[in-house]
Amino acid sequence: MKSVPSVTTEQMREVDRLMIEEYGIVLLQMMENAGRSLARLAASLTAGTPGRSVLVLAGTGNNGGGGLVAARHLINMGSDVRILLSGPLEELVDVPAQQASILHSMGVELLEAKAMAPEPLQRAFAEADLIIDALIGYSLAGAPRGQAASLIELANASGRPIVSLDVPSGVDAGSGKVYEPSIKATATMTLALPKTGLGGSDVRARLGDLYLADLSVPPSLYRRLGLEVEPLFAEDAVVLLQWVNGGWMSSG
Repeated sequence: MKSVPSVTTEQMREVDRLMIEEYGIVLLQMMENAGRSLARLAASLTAGTPGRSVLVLAGTGNNGGGGLVAARHLINMGSDVRILLSGPLEELVDVPAQQASILHSMGVELLEAKAMAPEPLQRAFAEADLIIDALIGYSLAGAPRGQAASLIELANASGRPIVSLDVPSGVDAGSGKVYEPSIKATATMTLALPKTGLGGSDVRARLGDLYLADLSVPPSLYRRLGLEVEPLFAEDAVVLLQWVNGGWMSSG
């Protein structure tokens, strides 16, 4: 078993900044890594389901962009994928907007949840074999509102398994505060390292199984932040974590 350190949200923002500005590992690469790993995890959790149907709930920020990457990979794997946006399509910018453009070129429709009538919206949840929660990441500021809150409530009420990207939407990854509404996930795939707030008992009840995905952060970058991180991804880009004696451990 390997000990896996946690990082604050401020440290994670610094990791993101250094990756882009000093190591030249741009957001597009990080989002592609995250989305590909999320798709692989989603596919493994629905293995044996013929023609699996996946509903991707995507916010308009970078967390949503990761969900759009996962949608593209799942489509390539043969899944029936529907995408619901929590905000207007025109609110997507930069890399998430690029991912939306790729999906559009593939002939994939991105649906704005607010524009859907209640019946087809509820049917989208009822027909899903799996729901991907890519609504809100570690930049959450207060309780979810508006359409994001409505989608969280629909997901929880659906009874379908839910996989969250980085953190269940509605959970503050830094403080560990659980807002209402918030996703109750079957599994969560967090990125690079667990955030400090994920260790609280209330949060762990929302995570489901916690997986850690490789963002290709160089060990030298972690050392600059005073973190010694063992090679966690020697065998796979996604590893299952366990909470043992007050800390996260990996068997990878």
